[in-house]
Amino acid sequence: MDYETKIAPRAGGFGRYNRVVVVFSWFPNFAVMLNLFSDVFYTVLPDSYHCKPDPQLLPSAFLPSNFSRQGYLNLTIPWVKGSGLSHCELFKYPPNVSDFSEKVSRERVSCTLGWEYANAAGLQSNFVTEWNLVCSDYWKIPLQHVCIMTGWVLGYILLGTLCDWLGRRRCFLFSISLSSLIGVAVCLSNSMVVFLLLRLSQGAMLAGVFISSYIARLELCDPPHRLVVAMISGFFAIFAELLLPGFAVLCRDWPVLQAVATLPLLLLLSYWCCASVFPESPRWLLATAQILQAKRSLQEFSTRNGVCLHNEIYPGETLLSEIDSAYGEDCQPAYLSVLELRRTRVIWKNCLILSFTLFIGTGIQYCFTRNLHSYSSNFYFSYFLRVITGALACIFICLSVNHFGRRGMLLLSAIVTGLSSLLLLALTQYLHGGLVLVLSIVGLLFSQALAMLSAFFASEVMPTVVRGGSLGLVLASGCIGMAASSLMELQNNGGYFLHHVVFASFAVLSVLCIMLLPESKRKPLPDSLKEGENQRRPALFLSRPDRDNLPLLCAQPPLSEYNPDNYSRLVSATRRMLTKDTLPYRIAVPTHAPLLSDSETHGQENEALREVMF
Repeated sequence: MDYETKIAPRAGGFGRYNRVVVVFSWFPNFAVMLNLFSDVFYTVLPDSYHCKPDPQLLPSAFLPSNFSRQGYLNLTIPWVKGSGLSHCELFKYPPNVSDFSEKVSRERVSCTLGWEYANAAGLQSNFVTEWNLVCSDYWKIPLQHVCIMTGWVLGYILLGTLCDWLGRRRCFLFSISLSSLIGVAVCLSNSMVVFLLLRLSQGAMLAGVFISSYIARLELCDPPHRLVVAMISGFFAIFAELLLPGFAVLCRDWPVLQAVATLPLLLLLSYWCCASVFPESPRWLLATAQILQAKRSLQEFSTRNGVCLHNEIYPGETLLSEIDSAYGEDCQPAYLSVLELRRTRVIWKNCLILSFTLFIGTGIQYCFTRNLHSYSSNFYFSYFLRVITGALACIFICLSVNHFGRRGMLLLSAIVTGLSSLLLLALTQYLHGGLVLVLSIVGLLFSQALAMLSAFFASEVMPTVVRGGSLGLVLASGCIGMAASSLMELQNNGGYFLHHVVFASFAVLSVLCIMLLPESKRKPLPDSLKEGENQRRPALFLSRPDRDNLPLLCAQPPLSEYNPDNYSRLVSATRRMLTKDTLPYRIAVPTHAPLLSDSETHGQENEALREVMF
């Protein structure tokens, strides 16, 4: 049965209860993004830092009281032109020298007593300052980013498949419980190795929270409201990013900030007790043939939406009776995994293309944000500019996609992203700094729109039976794109130019791939693999109006009078009527034996026939 046209409207459509559940599904997005982007403040380098002066490296005749604080630092720490005091080196003087001018021969050595740090962005201490992840240990910071993204990749793939096997609600409760416990454990971690392992595990669980709430929200909406509902969840994520700097200033230490970020996850555990605020998706229950649970869920939705599914006068025409007749009484639940995509062509093609575009949208953002860093070294400048462009990308999608279509706006985002990247590659050294900034902002805006729309598009074209696993693959490719920027930092930006060239080329290539996608604007979500395979791309060009029309050569099949809906209702009504004890009529059965036997009756009939003939 078609869920969008036959089931959802008769269960209340996008009614009051559906809207309430959608609102409660936005809060997990806020909690997840609060934990994800808090890592930015954990790993940001302080504005300035240098080695602690070591008295053992100074001559015995040196008296610190004869020098000011700045003069003392100038004598003990080398000065690097353009960046101030050296971050990683100290001066080592000969033991019996008395001349402290620059003429004396001094040896440069690495830091021996640690470092002195200025305040990090918003925090007095983060795990960079706590474990001294600078100089020779700086590579551990991008390694930590890669580990966290690895956890998200595993979470999207594994827990996305779990959404298709156990359901959206069970996967959500499982993920939110473990992510809350791991978040509390992160606050108590006392070593970098433990911190990395816990953050990797928490990233996997947060991915499960995000994907389960994203899918459940989408499956409760009708086609006209799907885009707006999805973009409002994006605004919840942006709101979390805007609040994070204030939380960092108030918390001052990273364990306190981690505790504040974990608090919304703990509050979401109340969804265990209040099943009505995050119910199981009835669409998924019907798609996997869990008829009894689906009927109960539809009854709850219809009751809370103010619609009655029961009709005692015509029992065969109720929605629940039609579900029984359509699926049968002996229907067994059927769960599919993402491995079933191997047997498909259209679904697998759509999954690959949207994974490719999301990978480009997240990976190329590093090329634009790096130009922002070169324009201004202030941490908050690039941070808030990225958040503002994300909000503008959400607004752009809300205003344009429902009007021009998913495929058209995805194509436009890819074109603008590719052009901005190519212009920056070719003309950066010839352009004024303001034009470089404008191109970087435009590229960042449309690359974020490309990433958001790719994820939303994938959730619409993937079938319900494998929506969790297939969307998990698409989102995992986006995390791989985010990890690519950390790999560049791991190599001290040695491969930045190649990184930019590769992603700019991919953006141009994606323009051709997007043309192969179907259009999902205002169309029902596919539930089965067969429905997903029937999604075809629209024609590249409109048919010509001046083409000859030959009606005599158009063989149209005759219209059939058979209506499967009416027939199923008739069968269901007849079955219910025959199984009742009290029938609307009763066949009269004679209480006494007939006067004549069957043989005598037949003989009399034959005799009368002969008389008539002769």
